[in-house]
Amino acid sequence: MKYLTFATATLAATAALAETPELTVYTYDSFVSEWGPGPAIEKAFEKICACDLDLVGMGDGAALLARLKLEGARTDADVVMGLDTSLIAAAKETDLFTDTQVDAAYTLPIDWTDTVFAPYDWGYFAFVHDTDLTPPANFRALAESDLKIVIQDPRSSTPGLGLLMWVKAAYGDDAPAVWQGLSDNVVTVTKGWSEAYGLFLEGEADMVLSYTTSPAYHLIAEEDDSKAAAAFDEGHYMQIEVLGKLAATDQPALADRFMQFMVSDAAQTILPTTNWMYPAVTPADGLPKGFETLTVPEKALLTPSDEVPAIRDAALAEWLDALSR
Repeated sequence: MKYLTFATATLAATAALAETPELTVYTYDSFVSEWGPGPAIEKAFEKICACDLDLVGMGDGAALLARLKLEGARTDADVVMGLDTSLIAAAKETDLFTDTQVDAAYTLPIDWTDTVFAPYDWGYFAFVHDTDLTPPANFRALAESDLKIVIQDPRSSTPGLGLLMWVKAAYGDDAPAVWQGLSDNVVTVTKGWSEAYGLFLEGEADMVLSYTTSPAYHLIAEEDDSKAAAAFDEGHYMQIEVLGKLAATDQPALADRFMQFMVSDAAQTILPTTNWMYPAVTPADGLPKGFETLTVPEKALLTPSDEVPAIRDAALAEWLDALSR
């Protein structure tokens, strides 16, 4: 009798497991790391969804889109999280995404009207350095200095692509000359943000391409005020990170629910001190203490997403030419 009871219980447990819906979300590696927002986001969403949330790291943001293009409509992803405004047009060209309705009172620096992608956080690109270093005031001054920098590859990394767009937005036709000047400053080019920041922390470079919010991590998590973001007088390029639903998902309602969750107070309160970015919707309790100390650019730069592809191709060619010399 006890064997029959055990068998019945096992079958019931198996059936319950089979009925638990699973949502697969592709994102970037740092998001799913143990120090990133992934573990807390997974725990908070699974608490309310009666589902299994599978967050899958796929390299950096640009590599994430490349992987999605490779998989096409056969992808296992239901939602992709970690693209940004520089990749929106390219992502739409794949025809893999569908419209979604997310209700949010965004507190972004710009109005958001896109109905395919929903923002979940944002920030400004910047070069982070130790506070005992006197930083350059702009890219030209950086190029004229002996400072060594680590940057990311624009073909695999959203910060790397953001840097291309930053230089192009700031200097236009003079961008090739700026890159030629910077080529001697570049110690190495990494595939993603994590590798680059790690090299900076190990002392391999004086500055690293990151965000104005990066020093908040050291200040809040480590009680270390030795890091700062250089303020450039030509302005700083903005990054808005987004998530979108795949048209081929077999969990459309659950995907919509997750996207709505990511702009809720429950998720937005997690992001500032795990992803170390500004939330897309300011939490009810405001920003964490320490964020008020961060560098705030006097001028924000951002190229409309539909204009990025043509500019990106030219900027990438200029970057490759300068760094190959």
